[in-house]
Amino acid sequence: MDQMILLRHGETEWSRNGRHTGRTDLRLTTGGEEQARALAPLISDRTFGLVLVSPARRARDTAELAGIKDYETDPDLWEWDYGGYEGITTLKIRERRPGWHLWRDGVVPGDAEHPGESAEQVGARADRVIARALAADGDVVLVAHGHYLRVLCARWLGLPPTDGRLFRLDTGTYSRLGFERDEPVVLTWNAPVLPTA
Repeated sequence: MDQMILLRHGETEWSRNGRHTGRTDLRLTTGGEEQARALAPLISDRTFGLVLVSPARRARDTAELAGIKDYETDPDLWEWDYGGYEGITTLKIRERRPGWHLWRDGVVPGDAEHPGESAEQVGARADRVIARALAADGDVVLVAHGHYLRVLCARWLGLPPTDGRLFRLDTGTYSRLGFERDEPVVLTWNAPVLPTA
């Protein structure tokens, strides 16, 4: 593998409103569908050794609208499980926990279906995906989620999962991770395809 191409899914209603969207399976907005289609030129006419997509509908729809037809879903690509903060904005959380920050303070437990995860648990999932990517025969495409891909970038660079906070990642963007003289590096990050408003 020379590089991993990371595609963050297109916009959803919750991502537009800043609501934490972990395991809730939302569809893309019309704008999110446009973002996904705009990713197609970045990957068309290329052959990949491994294409992994989160099981979430928003990621699968993004992959398919971007022209990816042959892929494997991998549960390790699910977004951070926000537990009791699922569907809630940071502003609302801070009404109950002033100064709260996901990367520092984590989530509160949820229910049996959404128990919540620590940054370290998300990092362990990212490490497994990185290991699969490194074993691939050719370049890799991952289609997943904002916080998850930020953790994956931190782990790629050998940083703790919480350092994902340093890598802003917008919807419908692409990023590339690769090497410089055998050292893991960021080649492209948070590159928009459509003009931003």
